[in-house]
Amino acid sequence: MLKIDIEAENKRLRKKTPIEIIEWAISLSEKRIVTTSFGTYSSVLLSAISKTDKNMDVLWCDTGYNNYQTYKHANSLIEKYDLNINIYTPKQTRGYIDVTLGLPTVDDPKHADFTELVKLEPFRRALEEHEPEVWFTNIRIRQTEFRDSKDILSYSNDGILKVSPFYYWSDEELDDYLKKNKLPKNPDYFDPVKALQSRECGIHKLG
Repeated sequence: MLKIDIEAENKRLRKKTPIEIIEWAISLSEKRIVTTSFGTYSSVLLSAISKTDKNMDVLWCDTGYNNYQTYKHANSLIEKYDLNINIYTPKQTRGYIDVTLGLPTVDDPKHADFTELVKLEPFRRALEEHEPEVWFTNIRIRQTEFRDSKDILSYSNDGILKVSPFYYWSDEELDDYLKKNKLPKNPDYFDPVKALQSRECGIHKLG
């Protein structure tokens, strides 16, 4: 576990650019990852990471329920940045899950089993294989109540240092960033686990 004065560092990094935050965090450990769902603003973090560490392991827990646009978006970014992509999928096929669980709503008792199967178990498997000390994420304030309680730096339940370089950026700021840097956006992203944008996907509570 990397031990830092997280309160002091968050205060200091608040004045830094995302690239400066990434560069600082990269210097802390060789054991680092970035996670992505290839969601709406995924190109923002991935493009920034590619400028600083092209060999970083990129972890994608593909539920198997992404739509065509998301898979197309993912493939485009993987090729564009030559990402060191590591894809983790459920141990059961979507066809089998459709028969045994279906696509349960958040108030369905089977939703917890569905979330465990398609997202949480693959993510735990990814962490066990990579054993990161630094974990780059694209969580931001104002996304969910849980994420509002975090900061640029936070610790996971397992003691991994989570780094969110764009934590304080608004959607409007990210849209300007996309336009300025000619980056693609994935406006049709849908997470079957969250259902609602205000709901936490589970990975960040697990992590």
